[in-house]
Amino acid sequence: MTGWLLVLGGLSSASLFSLVTNTDNVMIELSLVALVAAVWTARSCRGRVRLAWITLAVGLGSFSVGAMLWRYYKLVGVKHPYPSVADAAYLVLPIATAVALLLLSSGHSRTSRTRLILDGLIVAGSFTIVGWVAVLDELWNSVPVDRLQMAVSASYPVLDAAVLTIGVLVVARAQRGQRLTLILLTLAMSGIAISDGGFVYLTATYQPTSGQVLDIGWLLGLALFVAAAITGRGFAHREAVAAQSVSFTSVWLPFVPLMFASVAVFTESPEDLKAGPIPVIGIVLLLAFGARQVLVMGENRMLLAAVAEQALRDPLTGVGNRIVFRDHLNHAMQMRERDALSVGVLVMDLDDFKVVNDTLGHPVGDELLSLVAERIDGCVRAGDTVARLGGDEFAVLIEGRVDNSQLVAHRVVEAFEEPFIVDGQELLIRPSVGLAVAEADEPDLTAEDLLKRADIAMYSAKRSRTGGVHLFNAEMLLAEVPDREPFASGPLPVSRSGASTIQLLGELRHAIDQFELTLVYQPKFDLRTAAIVGVEALVRWPHPTRGLLAPDEFLPLVRRYGLMGSITDLVVNTALDDVLRWRTAGLEVPIAVNMFAPSMADLRLPGKFAKSLADRSLSPSQLTVEITEDLFLDNMDRTKTVLNQLQEYGIRIAIDDFGSGYSALSYMRDLTVDEVKLDRHFIAPIPADQRAAAVVRAVVNLADELGLTTVAEGIETAATADWLRRHGCHVGQGYYFSPPLPSDKLVEVLQKCESDGTCQTLGCAVREGSCRWAESDVPQIELMR
Repeated sequence: MTGWLLVLGGLSSASLFSLVTNTDNVMIELSLVALVAAVWTARSCRGRVRLAWITLAVGLGSFSVGAMLWRYYKLVGVKHPYPSVADAAYLVLPIATAVALLLLSSGHSRTSRTRLILDGLIVAGSFTIVGWVAVLDELWNSVPVDRLQMAVSASYPVLDAAVLTIGVLVVARAQRGQRLTLILLTLAMSGIAISDGGFVYLTATYQPTSGQVLDIGWLLGLALFVAAAITGRGFAHREAVAAQSVSFTSVWLPFVPLMFASVAVFTESPEDLKAGPIPVIGIVLLLAFGARQVLVMGENRMLLAAVAEQALRDPLTGVGNRIVFRDHLNHAMQMRERDALSVGVLVMDLDDFKVVNDTLGHPVGDELLSLVAERIDGCVRAGDTVARLGGDEFAVLIEGRVDNSQLVAHRVVEAFEEPFIVDGQELLIRPSVGLAVAEADEPDLTAEDLLKRADIAMYSAKRSRTGGVHLFNAEMLLAEVPDREPFASGPLPVSRSGASTIQLLGELRHAIDQFELTLVYQPKFDLRTAAIVGVEALVRWPHPTRGLLAPDEFLPLVRRYGLMGSITDLVVNTALDDVLRWRTAGLEVPIAVNMFAPSMADLRLPGKFAKSLADRSLSPSQLTVEITEDLFLDNMDRTKTVLNQLQEYGIRIAIDDFGSGYSALSYMRDLTVDEVKLDRHFIAPIPADQRAAAVVRAVVNLADELGLTTVAEGIETAATADWLRRHGCHVGQGYYFSPPLPSDKLVEVLQKCESDGTCQTLGCAVREGSCRWAESDVPQIELMR
């Protein structure tokens, strides 16, 4: 823009003398500058905007040709050069400007653009009638007039008036980033129109037209065209039709000139009216005005329909609102009684959506909700209803067979596997999804009851944090669910995190997808023989900038955002791959993996584990599933089913961190497990705390009575290890024996034990009560679990 201002400044300095002596040269130069500016802007634009500037460049080029011809007529002394070819060239500019304004206008439908043209025609026709009555009819009747000259003279003000009308109406509805350019174009045409009108009047009244004052309007108009082209490089065009209220200007503008034209007609005698073109113009005006009013009525009907549609739409996301969802659900339940079809309701709530609002701001949260609605809408069928019930809660109404409901629900959940791109950053957001299906054998089920069931299932999903679709069952009614109205909104309270949570979550998802999480293995020792009887797999995250992260630093994110299924698959398959490598090295080592307890309600889990073992030709007895007791257990019946299937396959079950929760004894009674792992907080105080020792002794004795293996974790002293051995604890693990080891280091340890037959070569002497790994053999790793 600065460069163009320098060009204009240089042009003004160079042409200052010419402006005083002959403005024709300046007009030619300035029109050429405007032409170059329009072409320059057109090259930087695309689509309709580019076409608009190309059209305007054609008009300015034609004006330049007209200015050159007019200058030529003066130089060679042509008499009476009006009208001439130059006038035809001049008249191209207002037509091109009108087309450019229509192309640059956005937020207009094809109908509203047609109305703009009709408004311009009405104003131009009205202006022509007023001008005829005021000036031209007297000339027509008093002296012989060249009919061509009269037509050309009328063409200038008529076209200018039409363009100015279109310009004013377009500016009235201009949006942000558009108004300045459109105002400059309209003002440019105003300057041209003023000089055109003055020229026509002076010509019609046989007065001199060579005065420099008359040229000021043309020069000012051309300069404004240059300014408009410069600002046009930043023109913000929007292709979509915007729903805007009708501007007051567009309402009154066509009627005021029409009123003046009517008054002017009534001042003329019938004979004078018949002698001129007013009857023809009047017929055109009537047709144009009638067509305009027909379009206005059509637009009003469309506006009413749009308002009615918006009343049933969520204003933020564009999907249905609570009202339309309720109506569709009631109708579906009525049709269900007649056609015996099932009706499914899916209710979903975005987990920890408040984190996004609190850390990134509500505008980002609003954009995320819009993207979520768009993604859900892309997963459902044409006849399904998607609605936003309020806040970050959405619902889907699914009509048809039962399997359709579950298919759509799973498709919705899978759609959230990909992150959302909001404000230039990736956000991975997870939904808690509940599904309730009204079967054909429940004729008395109401719409409110069905929605309440889906709501209960959604809250069950939110409590479990396991992801997936939670299908309503009667057991969920026993759980405590917040008391809500059927169509109330709002998520359950969730824990707050810092702003880095969102970024860390995206990095964690990438790490899981790219298999960047690693495993270390802590050996488990038989306290009677000192033999290594297995290892426990512990997950670590080698973060590229934060270093090695312990489970406590990222597993809460895994649980909160429903990634436990993905990380479980990664840990189990990686651990079994390592077992397979150890077998190749001649080592048979059972392995234990930790499971998030609510995951045990997944009926697909036993089959997945059995397949992973079978694919590697590994015995199921080599895998132990450790379930963290302090996170137990929502759906006990499903959990029992899963545990029974695991044991039928031959996979061992252990309760990890036993004693850290409140239901330990009931789990020993109700669940068929193979192993109990005593929590480290029970083990550590044994040498100094007789009450703790008594509790551990009682648990060990009870486990013996039930035929369960006892494992003590967190052993850090020889006295603790010796006490546990003497009181019948079977297996121990902890830093006293070994820290968690990488797979290759573990192989070295196992091979040394294998070659010696015991662990004596590594400094371990459990039976003598002086067990300790030699620091030269095993690195001391910071306790991470």
